[in-house]
Amino acid sequence: MESDFYEPEILYYQRRFAEEGAEVHFLTRLWGSERLVFRGHEHRMPFEVSESFEDLDEYALKEFAALIVPSGIVADRLRYTEDVNQLPPAAALLRRAFADPAIIKGIICHGMWLAAPIPAVIRGRRAVVHNNLLGDLRNMGGVYVDEDVVVDEDLVTARTGNHCHLFARQIIEELGKRAARRVGSLA
Repeated sequence: MESDFYEPEILYYQRRFAEEGAEVHFLTRLWGSERLVFRGHEHRMPFEVSESFEDLDEYALKEFAALIVPSGIVADRLRYTEDVNQLPPAAALLRRAFADPAIIKGIICHGMWLAAPIPAVIRGRRAVVHNNLLGDLRNMGGVYVDEDVVVDEDLVTARTGNHCHLFARQIIEELGKRAARRVGSLA
């Protein structure tokens, strides 16, 4: 999470995933603070975040079934790094998540910006992005698919923040399929 988020999208996730019984966490880089308040892009709505992704070790990351990179300017802000020779911390987290196929990676709209510093995670993968990021996706070696939501194994992408309902539904379906496979393998 960061400033300039798309309010309808974030509020939708907050409620929709909870309806499915999911525990939803909004993570950010806290910069040594206990909490930060971010403002939305359209209505400047405040949104407080008190959990940092910087503290997630490999075991804590495995507790997450999905990691979602939201739309708006969030990804651009999260890919900031003080040291240009170091991977931005949020991009490092995304790379770690991509290393674990058990975690669904959801990237919607401009969220693909967060993957720009780690193009290998997108190379050869089918995806959709906002039309403004088509060149970015191709430069990362991604395969553009002209659909509102695209699934490529553990990667779910969506075109715009206005498609958040379709995107969330697909992630919920993918999580359900994985849960069913686990139950089936225990029988």
